[in-house]
Amino acid sequence: MKNNKHSAKDFALILKAMMERSEREIRELKFSELMNKHFAASAIPKGIHCFSLRLTDEYSSNAHARKQLPSPELLPLLSDNSYYHFVLSTDNILAAAVVVTSAVQSSLKPEKIVFHVITDKKTYAGMHSWFALNPVSPAIIEVKSVHQFDWLTRENIPVLEAVENHYGIRNYYHGNHVSGSNLSDTTTPRKFASKLQARSPKYISLLNHLRIYLPELFPNLDKLVFLDDDVVIQRDLSPLWEIDLNGKVNGAVETCKGEDEWVMSKRFRTYFNFSHLLIAKNLNPDECAWAYGMNIFDLREWRKTNIRDTYHTWLKENLESNLTLWKLGTLPPALIAFRGHVHPIDPSWHMLGLGYQNKTDIENVKKAAVIHYNGQSKPWLEIGFEHLRPFWTKYVNYSNDFIRNCHMLE
Repeated sequence: MKNNKHSAKDFALILKAMMERSEREIRELKFSELMNKHFAASAIPKGIHCFSLRLTDEYSSNAHARKQLPSPELLPLLSDNSYYHFVLSTDNILAAAVVVTSAVQSSLKPEKIVFHVITDKKTYAGMHSWFALNPVSPAIIEVKSVHQFDWLTRENIPVLEAVENHYGIRNYYHGNHVSGSNLSDTTTPRKFASKLQARSPKYISLLNHLRIYLPELFPNLDKLVFLDDDVVIQRDLSPLWEIDLNGKVNGAVETCKGEDEWVMSKRFRTYFNFSHLLIAKNLNPDECAWAYGMNIFDLREWRKTNIRDTYHTWLKENLESNLTLWKLGTLPPALIAFRGHVHPIDPSWHMLGLGYQNKTDIENVKKAAVIHYNGQSKPWLEIGFEHLRPFWTKYVNYSNDFIRNCHMLE
C-alpha cells in the first residue's frame, strides 16, 4: 500500500475485491465437486459391471447357475403366511447379496425367511446365477424378473409406461443435468445438490415404482416387509410381523421427529411445491413425512383401499403439469397415496441418512435394526463414507471368485 501510495480507502476496496473473487472461486469449486459427485453416484462402477457380466455369462454356460429357485418341493412356501416374507426390488446383484445375507445372519429363525428378489430382464440371469450358486441357507430365495409377473401388463400400469416414454420426462432424467439445474447466483450448494439428485434416472424405473403393486404381485400373502437395496439388516426383524398396525397398511418410521435435524426434519414441504395451487389446496406443508426403504405392509388391509389408484392419479397430474408438483422420485406420490394409512413404528427399526451425511453417530448406527445408505454415497461406491462402509462390507464375501476376479472395492 505504501509503495503504490494507496489511500486506506483504495486499499479497502482492493482487499474487498480480492475476497469476493476468492469466495466466487470457492463457490465454483463447490458446485464442481457436487457435479462430479452426482456423476460418480449415477455411474456403474467397473467392478459391479464386471460382476454382473460374469454372472450372466455363467448362467448361459453352467447348469448349476440355472437351477430352479427355490427347488420344486419348496414352492408352496412362497405363499405360506406362517413364514416371514421379504421383498427386494433391484438391478444391483452385489447390493441384493448384502441385503439377503445380512437379513439371514441377523435372524433368530432364518429357516422361516422367504426372500422374493425382483429384478429387470437384463439383470435376471446374473441375479439368478448368484443366488443359485451361493444359497443363503436355510432361508428360501425366489428370483423373478418383472416380465415374469403376469399382472405387470401395459393395461394395468399405463401411467408408468407414459412416465418412461414421455419425451419431456426422458429429457429431464437422461438429458443435460447441469444445464437443467439452473445454476444462478441465488442457488445454494444444498439446493443444487438436491436438484441434481432429483434427476437420477432410477426415479423413472419400474423397479423403483414396483412397491405400489405389492398386493397384486403377491395375491396370497397377508404381510410382508419391503426393503430397498441400500440397506443392511443388523437385528432380527421377525417382531415387525407382531406389530399391531391398528388397521393401517404401512408400518413406517416417521422422518420429522428426532435429534438429527438433517435426516429427521422431513415434512411435506420438503418434497412438494406448495406454490402450485393443486398442492396447496390438497396438502398440509407441516404434515410429517415417513421413510421408504424398510416398511411392513399389511396387504389384507391394503386390498381394501384405493392406494394404487390414488398413486396413479397423482403421477398423472405431475406428468401433465410438467413435473411442477414435485421432482424427487417415488416418495412424493406415495406420501399422498398412503395418507391416513400409515402407522408410525419406533425409529430404532430404521436409521436413515448413511448415504448423504458423514456425521452419522456410530453408536446409533450400531443400535439400529436396519441402517439405510439413502443418498449418493453408497457403500459400494468410492464416494462412500469410509467410517460407515464397514457396516456394509462385513456382509460381502470377498473370497468369492466372482467378487475377487472383478476387483471389487473392499
